[in-house]
Amino acid sequence: MFTRVALFLATNLAVLILAGIVMSILGVDSRSMSGLLVMAGIFGFGGSFISLLLSKWMAKRSTGAVVITEPRNPTERWLLATVERQAKAAGIGMPEVAVYDGPEINAFATGANRNNALVAVSTGLLHNMSEDEAEAVLGHEIAHVANGDMITMALLQGVLNTFVIVLARVVGGIIDSALSGNREGGGRGFAYFIIVFVLEMVFGLFATMISMWFSRHREFRADAGGASLAGRQKMIAALERLQLNHGQSTLPTQIAAFGIAGSTAKKLFMSHPPLEERIAALRASTAA
Repeated sequence: MFTRVALFLATNLAVLILAGIVMSILGVDSRSMSGLLVMAGIFGFGGSFISLLLSKWMAKRSTGAVVITEPRNPTERWLLATVERQAKAAGIGMPEVAVYDGPEINAFATGANRNNALVAVSTGLLHNMSEDEAEAVLGHEIAHVANGDMITMALLQGVLNTFVIVLARVVGGIIDSALSGNREGGGRGFAYFIIVFVLEMVFGLFATMISMWFSRHREFRADAGGASLAGRQKMIAALERLQLNHGQSTLPTQIAAFGIAGSTAKKLFMSHPPLEERIAALRASTAA
């Protein structure tokens, strides 16, 4: 959790500094609501969509994932054939398939759209899961792509970023004006930017909770999608295997939310529901 929150705070600090400089140059402050909304939207959605467009490149670079162009062994041939079959069944374009070196059992999917995605698995998954379990994990990741989770997360994050920037500056302007006794120039001084910085951290934490709530919700949908593509019992078996591995993940924080394994963070900041809840949901759907 600390790494994820630290990354979020650092990102928001960078956005605040850049937004503050540009808005100051353009004469935009909390008293110019239309200008504030426009600039907040540019910064809020701009960073989110740039990150989305670069997601495949960033994922490959941060994990060292190697895309399979020509399979070198039976395992790689099986991976390509399984992803191709599942992608066709899900109605999406064939994703790039990659393997990255990692001892944990994990996989992730990312990409800007349903027909230009990347699905990567760890060497730990290949070494410690049966083909049936690995097939279910691949189905889970293909379901993420088919559900459009990457673009939906980018849109949500853009909205949250925009509200954080707007609210921090509006509330910061009110507080700074009150502290300065409503003197002329309130809301433009150094104290104002310190107040806005603190408010961005506070509002940003609440925004993160909302984002992680949505992330947990879509994990249940991806589990159901994996069960549909590979079989419900295979999906349950894969999650039970993850339980034995304690859901540990060494994925970089930028893409951890798109992995299969759970997080050890406090629940409000978890990108994945507890594995026991996911298994119970699949079993309940079987009973139904």
